Amino acid sequence: MKKNLGSADRVIRLVLAVLFVVLYFTGITSGTLGLVLIVLGAVFALTSFVSFCPIYYALGISSNGKKEDAAGKA
Repeated sequence: MKKNLGSADRVIRLVLAVLFVVLYFTGITSGTLGLVLIVLGAVFALTSFVSFCPIYYALGISSNGKKEDAAGKA
């Protein structure tokens, strides 16, 4: 699994994940929208921690500035 998320992308995802959790637990969002935001926040946090986004991979996108060789090393 090659890393395809850069630092800025990872920080943005973490900030959004925290924002979604805060919105849900303060009661600003609830119901279906709240649950969708919690799940999306969990996905953002997970992809941020592992530096890999399956959607980016499927689309051939990488925000990681490093070029990796065939062995997957920078």
